[in-house]
Amino acid sequence: MNIKQKVETKVKQTLKKVKLSKNKRILVALSGGKDSTAVAYILHKLGYKLIGFHIDLGLGKYSEKCLDKIRLLCGDLKIELHIYNVKKEMGSSMCYLRSAIQAKKKGLKNCAICGVLKKWILNREARKFKPDYIATGHNLDDEVQTFLLNILKGSPKLSSNSGVVTRNLSDKKFIPRLKPLFYVAEDDVRSYVKFMKLPYHPESCPCALDSYRIQLRKFLEKTPTKEKENIIKNFDSMFPRLEKLKDSELNFCSKCGEPSRRKICKKCDLLNI
Repeated sequence: MNIKQKVETKVKQTLKKVKLSKNKRILVALSGGKDSTAVAYILHKLGYKLIGFHIDLGLGKYSEKCLDKIRLLCGDLKIELHIYNVKKEMGSSMCYLRSAIQAKKKGLKNCAICGVLKKWILNREARKFKPDYIATGHNLDDEVQTFLLNILKGSPKLSSNSGVVTRNLSDKKFIPRLKPLFYVAEDDVRSYVKFMKLPYHPESCPCALDSYRIQLRKFLEKTPTKEKENIIKNFDSMFPRLEKLKDSELNFCSKCGEPSRRKICKKCDLLNI
């Protein structure tokens, strides 16, 4: 079985596991990297109805190269593309917003701030297109990192919503996330996009320098794929117990009205609006 068959077979099995109907409307969160590129290509090949969505962070040449690859991909696949320009919509590039937040709130990592703002933007903006799911490029390695991070930080409860389809409480303001690469190793995704000659930007974000996740990723680099698969199998087997830790109701931010675990969401807390 070559890499094309290996990856596509795993994705098909994953989508079959969650019984994803072909009539579902899926918004693909496109970063320009290998993972979201593979997700868009495979879902399109399988006949799903797709919308492309990209958050332009305004990170100079890096963002420009990412957007060039995304436009090329969406043009090739004939996928409608929508772009959210952070500088235009929020008044400043992500770098400036992050620096302003860090000046007021010491010790916050670059990726933590960017991640909070991107999640908020994605959920709110995606609703305008009324998709059934938001597909992301999270792969096996990403999921292993998240599971272990939650354990190491003493918050296994945060994994109670994870899965191929996020298990958050159902609400019209929260669009379920779909992760077609949930069981596909990162190295296999990289090999797949190269084998298929798909347009993607191979460089890492220039601002991703200091997160706890990056430290854990480096620690896990030498871990064999088989062992990572075993970690996810253990997560799957533990889920019934984790599910009991899940919040019984969905809260909404008192400032912006978006879904939140607290009275004020992380985004509004960071921007102090």
